[in-house]
Amino acid sequence: MLYDMLKAMKYRVKPTKKQAHLLQEQLEECRCLYNHFLEDRKRGWEERQESLSYYGQKATLPHLKAYCPALSNVHSQVLQDVAMRIDLAFKAYFRRCKAGETPGYPRFRGYGRYDSMTFPQYGNGCQLVDGVLKLSKVGALRVVQHRPLEGTPKTCTIRRSATGKWDVTIACEVEGQPRPSTGEAVGIDVGLLSFSTLSTGENTACPKFLRTDEKDLKRTQRQLAAAAKGTPERRKRRTIVARVHERIRHRRTNFAHQESRRLINRFDLIAVEDLSVNRMVHNHCLAKSIQDASWSQFAAFLSYKAAWASRVFVAVNPAYTSQDCSGCGHRQKKTLAERVHQCACCGLTLDRDHNAALNILTLGQQSLGLVPRSPGL
Repeated sequence: MLYDMLKAMKYRVKPTKKQAHLLQEQLEECRCLYNHFLEDRKRGWEERQESLSYYGQKATLPHLKAYCPALSNVHSQVLQDVAMRIDLAFKAYFRRCKAGETPGYPRFRGYGRYDSMTFPQYGNGCQLVDGVLKLSKVGALRVVQHRPLEGTPKTCTIRRSATGKWDVTIACEVEGQPRPSTGEAVGIDVGLLSFSTLSTGENTACPKFLRTDEKDLKRTQRQLAAAAKGTPERRKRRTIVARVHERIRHRRTNFAHQESRRLINRFDLIAVEDLSVNRMVHNHCLAKSIQDASWSQFAAFLSYKAAWASRVFVAVNPAYTSQDCSGCGHRQKKTLAERVHQCACCGLTLDRDHNAALNILTLGQQSLGLVPRSPGL
Protein backbone atom coordinates (compact mmCIF):
# COMPACT_ATOMS: atom_id res chain seq x y z
CA MET A 1 0.00 0.00 0.00
CA LEU A 2 1.32 3.44 -0.95
CA TYR A 3 1.34 6.32 1.50
CA ASP A 4 1.91 10.02 0.92
CA MET A 5 5.40 10.96 2.05
CA LEU A 6 7.31 14.21 2.42
CA LYS A 7 10.39 14.55 0.26
CA ALA A 8 12.86 17.36 0.88
CA MET A 9 14.12 19.07 -2.28
CA LYS A 10 17.23 21.09 -1.49
CA TYR A 11 18.74 23.73 -3.78
CA ARG A 12 21.60 26.23 -3.56
CA VAL A 13 20.49 29.88 -3.59
CA LYS A 14 22.63 32.64 -5.15
CA PRO A 15 21.41 35.96 -3.71
CA THR A 16 22.88 39.32 -4.64
CA LYS A 17 24.65 41.36 -1.97
CA LYS A 18 21.50 43.41 -1.38
CA GLN A 19 19.30 40.29 -1.16
CA ALA A 20 21.77 38.58 1.19
CA HIS A 21 21.67 41.69 3.40
CA LEU A 22 17.85 41.59 3.47
CA LEU A 23 17.91 37.89 4.38
CA GLN A 24 20.40 38.58 7.17
CA GLU A 25 18.16 41.32 8.54
CA GLN A 26 15.11 39.05 8.47
CA LEU A 27 16.99 36.31 10.34
CA GLU A 28 18.05 38.85 12.95
CA GLU A 29 14.45 39.99 13.44
CA CYS A 30 13.38 36.35 13.83
CA ARG A 31 16.15 35.83 16.39
CA CYS A 32 15.02 38.81 18.46
CA LEU A 33 11.40 37.64 18.29
CA TYR A 34 12.47 34.13 19.37
CA ASN A 35 14.25 35.57 22.40
CA HIS A 36 11.24 37.77 23.20
CA PHE A 37 8.85 34.79 23.15
CA LEU A 38 11.26 32.78 25.31
CA GLU A 39 11.54 35.63 27.82
CA ASP A 40 7.73 35.95 27.92
CA ARG A 41 7.32 32.26 28.75
CA LYS A 42 10.08 32.33 31.34
CA ARG A 43 8.75 35.47 33.05
CA GLY A 44 5.12 34.34 32.83
CA TRP A 45 5.87 31.21 34.81
CA GLU A 46 8.24 32.82 37.33
CA GLU A 47 5.97 35.80 38.11
CA ARG A 48 2.41 34.53 37.52
CA GLN A 49 2.75 30.72 37.38
CA GLU A 50 1.25 30.99 33.89
CA SER A 51 2.07 28.69 30.96
CA LEU A 52 1.83 30.59 27.68
CA SER A 53 0.62 28.74 24.58
CA TYR A 54 1.50 28.97 20.91
CA TYR A 55 -1.82 30.60 20.04
CA GLY A 56 -1.53 33.10 22.87
CA GLN A 57 1.91 34.24 21.74
CA LYS A 58 0.91 34.28 18.07
CA ALA A 59 -1.97 36.63 18.93
CA THR A 60 0.52 39.21 20.25
CA LEU A 61 2.25 39.63 16.87
CA PRO A 62 0.08 42.58 15.67
CA HIS A 63 0.89 44.50 18.89
CA LEU A 64 4.59 43.66 18.56
CA LYS A 65 4.61 44.96 14.98
CA ALA A 66 3.13 48.25 16.18
CA TYR A 67 5.80 48.49 18.89
CA CYS A 68 8.67 47.31 16.63
CA PRO A 69 8.02 48.33 12.98
CA ALA A 70 11.07 46.34 11.80
CA LEU A 71 9.05 43.12 12.25
CA SER A 72 6.90 44.23 9.31
CA ASN A 73 9.90 43.55 7.06
CA VAL A 74 9.37 39.81 7.68
CA HIS A 75 6.48 37.80 6.24
CA SER A 76 3.70 37.27 8.77
CA GLN A 77 3.72 33.46 8.53
CA VAL A 78 7.49 33.37 9.09
CA LEU A 79 6.89 35.24 12.36
CA GLN A 80 4.18 32.73 13.29
CA ASP A 81 6.66 29.92 12.64
CA VAL A 82 9.00 31.49 15.22
CA ALA A 83 6.25 31.11 17.81
CA MET A 84 5.79 27.50 16.69
CA ARG A 85 9.52 26.81 17.18
CA ILE A 86 9.37 28.10 20.74
CA ASP A 87 6.29 25.95 21.40
CA LEU A 88 8.03 22.84 20.05
CA ALA A 89 11.15 23.60 22.11
CA PHE A 90 9.11 23.69 25.32
CA LYS A 91 7.14 20.57 24.41
CA ALA A 92 10.42 18.72 23.89
CA TYR A 93 11.71 20.10 27.22
CA PHE A 94 8.66 18.86 29.16
CA ARG A 95 8.79 15.51 27.36
CA ARG A 96 12.40 15.01 28.48
CA CYS A 97 11.50 16.03 32.03
CA LYS A 98 8.67 13.49 32.12
CA ALA A 99 10.90 10.75 30.71
CA GLY A 100 13.59 11.38 33.33
CA GLU A 101 16.16 12.51 30.76
CA THR A 102 18.46 15.53 31.01
CA PRO A 103 15.89 18.23 30.19
CA GLY A 104 17.94 21.08 28.74
CA TYR A 105 15.88 24.27 29.15
CA PRO A 106 15.42 26.25 25.88
CA ARG A 107 18.21 28.81 25.51
CA PHE A 108 18.35 32.34 24.17
CA ARG A 109 19.91 32.77 20.75
CA GLY A 110 22.96 35.02 20.48
CA TYR A 111 23.84 37.16 17.48
CA GLY A 112 24.30 35.02 14.39
CA ARG A 113 22.83 31.95 16.12
CA TYR A 114 19.53 31.91 14.24
CA ASP A 115 20.16 30.45 10.80
CA SER A 116 16.84 29.58 9.16
CA MET A 117 13.30 30.78 8.57
CA THR A 118 10.34 28.79 7.33
CA PHE A 119 7.31 29.67 5.19
CA PRO A 120 4.68 27.17 6.46
CA GLN A 121 2.56 27.43 3.30
CA TYR A 122 4.32 27.16 -0.04
CA GLY A 123 2.97 29.76 -2.44
CA ASN A 124 2.20 32.23 0.35
CA GLY A 125 5.29 34.43 0.42
CA CYS A 126 7.54 31.99 -1.44
CA GLN A 127 7.47 30.27 -4.83
CA LEU A 128 10.04 28.58 -7.06
CA VAL A 129 9.47 29.20 -10.78
CA ASP A 130 11.97 28.40 -13.57
CA GLY A 131 15.06 28.54 -11.39
CA VAL A 132 13.96 31.72 -9.59
CA LEU A 133 12.83 31.77 -5.95
CA LYS A 134 10.36 34.59 -5.30
CA LEU A 135 10.47 35.57 -1.63
CA SER A 136 8.24 38.10 0.05
CA LYS A 137 10.05 41.34 1.00
CA VAL A 138 13.30 40.05 -0.56
CA GLY A 139 12.68 39.67 -4.28
CA ALA A 140 13.59 37.13 -6.95
CA LEU A 141 16.63 35.00 -5.99
CA ARG A 142 18.57 32.89 -8.46
CA VAL A 143 18.51 29.17 -7.61
CA VAL A 144 20.70 26.32 -8.87
CA GLN A 145 17.73 24.06 -9.67
CA HIS A 146 19.44 20.78 -10.57
CA ARG A 147 16.17 18.82 -10.54
CA PRO A 148 12.49 19.78 -10.84
CA LEU A 149 10.10 19.83 -7.92
CA GLU A 150 8.14 16.62 -7.38
CA GLY A 151 4.63 16.21 -6.03
CA THR A 152 2.88 18.97 -4.10
CA PRO A 153 5.12 21.55 -2.38
CA LYS A 154 4.12 22.15 1.25
CA THR A 155 6.72 24.23 3.11
CA CYS A 156 9.80 26.26 2.22
CA THR A 157 12.82 26.84 4.50
CA ILE A 158 15.67 29.25 3.80
CA ARG A 159 18.89 28.40 5.63
CA ARG A 160 22.25 30.13 6.03
CA SER A 161 25.22 27.81 6.49
CA ALA A 162 28.20 28.47 8.75
CA THR A 163 30.24 29.31 5.65
CA GLY A 164 27.78 32.02 4.56
CA LYS A 165 26.09 30.00 1.82
CA TRP A 166 22.31 29.99 1.37
CA ASP A 167 20.11 26.96 0.70
CA VAL A 168 16.39 26.50 0.22
CA THR A 169 14.63 23.28 1.21
CA ILE A 170 11.14 22.68 -0.14
CA ALA A 171 9.19 19.83 1.44
CA CYS A 172 6.99 18.14 -1.16
CA GLU A 173 4.24 15.58 -0.60
CA VAL A 174 4.83 12.70 -3.01
CA GLU A 175 3.79 9.08 -3.45
CA GLY A 176 6.17 6.21 -2.75
CA GLN A 177 7.86 4.50 -5.68
CA PRO A 178 8.04 0.75 -4.97
CA ARG A 179 10.90 -1.09 -6.63
CA PRO A 180 10.55 -4.58 -8.12
CA SER A 181 10.99 -7.42 -5.66
CA THR A 182 14.34 -9.22 -5.62
CA GLY A 183 13.54 -11.92 -3.03
CA GLU A 184 16.81 -11.28 -1.18
CA ALA A 185 17.41 -10.40 2.48
CA VAL A 186 20.50 -9.08 4.22
CA GLY A 187 21.82 -8.43 7.71
CA ILE A 188 24.26 -5.54 8.16
CA ASP A 189 26.92 -5.28 10.84
CA VAL A 190 28.58 -1.85 11.01
CA GLY A 191 32.07 -1.35 12.37
CA LEU A 192 35.22 0.75 12.34
CA LEU A 193 37.57 -1.48 10.36
CA SER A 194 34.88 -2.17 7.75
CA PHE A 195 32.08 0.35 7.51
CA SER A 196 29.56 -2.42 6.84
CA THR A 197 29.74 -6.19 6.59
CA LEU A 198 26.83 -7.99 4.92
CA SER A 199 25.48 -11.42 5.74
CA THR A 200 26.46 -12.34 2.17
CA GLY A 201 30.12 -11.97 3.19
CA GLU A 202 30.73 -8.67 1.37
CA ASN A 203 32.17 -5.70 3.21
CA THR A 204 32.75 -2.02 2.53
CA ALA A 205 35.88 -0.26 3.74
CA CYS A 206 35.41 2.58 6.21
CA PRO A 207 36.19 5.84 4.34
CA LYS A 208 37.33 7.80 7.46
CA PHE A 209 36.62 11.25 6.02
CA LEU A 210 37.52 13.08 9.24
CA ARG A 211 40.84 11.25 9.57
CA THR A 212 41.65 12.07 5.94
CA ASP A 213 41.14 15.82 6.40
CA GLU A 214 42.31 15.97 10.02
CA LYS A 215 45.60 17.60 9.07
CA ASP A 216 43.82 20.49 7.32
CA LEU A 217 41.37 20.79 10.19
CA LYS A 218 44.12 21.02 12.83
CA ARG A 219 46.01 23.62 10.80
CA THR A 220 42.97 25.86 10.34
CA GLN A 221 41.99 25.49 14.00
CA ARG A 222 45.49 26.53 15.12
CA GLN A 223 45.23 29.63 12.92
CA LEU A 224 41.80 30.39 14.42
CA ALA A 225 43.12 30.05 17.98
CA ALA A 226 45.99 32.44 17.19
CA ALA A 227 43.65 35.23 16.03
CA ALA A 228 42.49 37.77 18.61
CA LYS A 229 38.85 37.52 19.63
CA GLY A 230 36.46 40.04 18.13
CA THR A 231 38.68 40.87 15.14
CA PRO A 232 37.78 40.56 11.42
CA GLU A 233 40.69 38.15 11.03
CA ARG A 234 39.15 35.76 13.56
CA ARG A 235 35.78 35.86 11.77
CA LYS A 236 37.54 35.07 8.50
CA ARG A 237 39.43 32.12 10.00
CA ARG A 238 36.26 30.82 11.68
CA THR A 239 34.67 30.62 8.24
CA ILE A 240 37.68 28.67 6.94
CA VAL A 241 37.34 26.12 9.76
CA ALA A 242 33.62 25.83 9.02
CA ARG A 243 34.41 25.22 5.34
CA VAL A 244 36.64 22.23 6.23
CA HIS A 245 33.90 20.80 8.46
CA GLU A 246 31.36 21.36 5.69
CA ARG A 247 33.52 19.50 3.18
CA ILE A 248 33.86 16.52 5.54
CA ARG A 249 30.12 16.49 6.23
CA HIS A 250 29.20 16.60 2.55
CA ARG A 251 31.51 13.69 1.72
CA ARG A 252 30.17 11.63 4.61
CA THR A 253 26.55 12.32 3.66
CA ASN A 254 27.19 11.51 0.02
CA PHE A 255 28.80 8.20 0.98
CA ALA A 256 25.85 7.26 3.23
CA HIS A 257 23.40 8.11 0.44
CA GLN A 258 25.24 5.98 -2.11
CA GLU A 259 25.66 2.96 0.19
CA SER A 260 22.04 3.04 1.37
CA ARG A 261 20.74 3.37 -2.19
CA ARG A 262 22.86 0.41 -3.35
CA LEU A 263 21.44 -1.80 -0.60
CA ILE A 264 17.83 -0.68 -1.12
CA ASN A 265 18.04 -1.48 -4.84
CA ARG A 266 19.35 -4.97 -4.11
CA PHE A 267 17.50 -6.35 -1.07
CA ASP A 268 13.84 -6.71 -0.05
CA LEU A 269 14.57 -7.15 3.68
CA ILE A 270 17.29 -5.19 5.47
CA ALA A 271 18.13 -5.87 9.11
CA VAL A 272 20.50 -3.63 11.07
CA GLU A 273 21.58 -3.19 14.69
CA ASP A 274 19.62 -0.75 16.84
CA LEU A 275 22.75 0.93 18.20
CA SER A 276 22.82 3.53 20.98
CA VAL A 277 25.60 5.68 19.51
CA ASN A 278 25.28 8.33 22.24
CA ARG A 279 26.36 5.76 24.81
CA MET A 280 29.08 4.27 22.65
CA VAL A 281 30.91 7.60 22.24
CA HIS A 282 31.53 7.64 26.01
CA ASN A 283 34.51 5.44 25.14
CA HIS A 284 37.02 8.23 24.50
CA CYS A 285 39.41 5.90 22.69
CA LEU A 286 36.84 5.21 19.95
CA ALA A 287 34.56 8.26 20.12
CA LYS A 288 36.12 10.15 17.19
CA SER A 289 36.10 7.10 14.91
CA ILE A 290 32.50 6.23 15.85
CA GLN A 291 31.27 9.74 15.09
CA ASP A 292 33.25 9.80 11.85
CA ALA A 293 31.59 6.56 10.73
CA SER A 294 28.12 8.15 11.17
CA TRP A 295 26.20 4.90 11.70
CA SER A 296 23.03 6.70 12.80
CA GLN A 297 22.87 8.72 9.59
CA PHE A 298 23.37 5.56 7.52
CA ALA A 299 20.54 3.77 9.38
CA ALA A 300 18.25 6.80 8.98
CA PHE A 301 18.87 6.89 5.23
CA LEU A 302 18.18 3.15 4.98
CA SER A 303 14.94 3.55 6.95
CA TYR A 304 13.34 6.29 4.87
CA LYS A 305 14.54 4.89 1.54
CA ALA A 306 13.13 1.49 2.48
CA ALA A 307 9.74 3.09 3.17
CA TRP A 308 10.01 4.98 -0.13
CA ALA A 309 10.76 1.81 -2.12
CA SER A 310 8.34 -0.48 -0.18
CA ARG A 311 11.22 -2.47 1.30
CA VAL A 312 11.22 -3.96 4.81
CA PHE A 313 13.62 -2.31 7.27
CA VAL A 314 14.03 -3.72 10.78
CA ALA A 315 16.37 -2.71 13.63
CA VAL A 316 17.22 -5.51 16.07
CA ASN A 317 18.74 -5.64 19.53
CA PRO A 318 22.55 -5.79 19.05
CA ALA A 319 23.18 -7.72 22.28
CA TYR A 320 25.42 -10.81 21.80
CA THR A 321 25.30 -10.68 17.98
CA SER A 322 29.11 -10.80 17.92
CA GLN A 323 29.37 -13.55 20.56
CA ASP A 324 26.69 -16.01 19.40
CA CYS A 325 27.55 -18.58 16.77
CA SER A 326 25.45 -18.15 13.63
CA GLY A 327 25.65 -21.90 13.03
CA CYS A 328 24.62 -23.46 16.34
CA GLY A 329 23.83 -20.52 18.65
CA HIS A 330 26.61 -21.27 21.15
CA ARG A 331 27.70 -18.15 23.00
CA GLN A 332 31.33 -17.45 23.80
CA LYS A 333 32.87 -14.18 24.88
CA LYS A 334 35.31 -12.36 22.61
CA THR A 335 37.48 -9.29 23.04
CA LEU A 336 37.51 -6.56 20.41
CA ALA A 337 40.94 -7.79 19.33
CA GLU A 338 39.54 -11.20 18.25
CA ARG A 339 38.55 -10.71 14.63
CA VAL A 340 37.82 -14.36 13.74
CA HIS A 341 34.87 -16.36 15.08
CA GLN A 342 35.79 -19.95 15.98
CA CYS A 343 32.96 -21.94 17.51
CA ALA A 344 34.03 -24.48 20.12
CA CYS A 345 30.84 -26.52 19.57
CA CYS A 346 30.24 -26.83 15.83
CA GLY A 347 33.68 -25.76 14.63
CA LEU A 348 32.36 -22.91 12.45
CA THR A 349 35.16 -20.52 11.51
CA LEU A 350 34.53 -17.22 9.76
CA ASP A 351 35.10 -13.49 10.11
CA ARG A 352 33.73 -12.01 13.32
CA ASP A 353 31.71 -9.29 11.52
CA HIS A 354 30.31 -11.77 9.00
CA ASN A 355 29.11 -13.97 11.85
CA ALA A 356 27.45 -10.94 13.49
CA ALA A 357 25.74 -9.98 10.21
CA LEU A 358 24.28 -13.49 9.91
CA ASN A 359 22.94 -13.26 13.47
CA ILE A 360 21.43 -9.83 12.74
CA LEU A 361 19.64 -11.22 9.67
CA THR A 362 18.28 -14.15 11.69
CA LEU A 363 17.02 -11.82 14.44
CA GLY A 364 15.40 -9.58 11.86
CA GLN A 365 13.60 -12.50 10.22
CA GLN A 366 12.51 -13.82 13.63
CA SER A 367 11.09 -10.43 14.64
CA LEU A 368 8.96 -10.48 11.50
CA GLY A 369 7.89 -14.09 12.03
CA LEU A 370 9.59 -15.28 8.84
CA VAL A 371 11.60 -18.00 10.64
CA PRO A 372 10.97 -19.74 13.99
CA ARG A 373 12.79 -18.43 17.02
CA SER A 374 15.87 -20.36 18.05
CA PRO A 375 16.64 -20.97 21.74
CA GLY A 376 20.21 -19.90 21.17
CA LEU A 377 19.36 -16.42 19.82
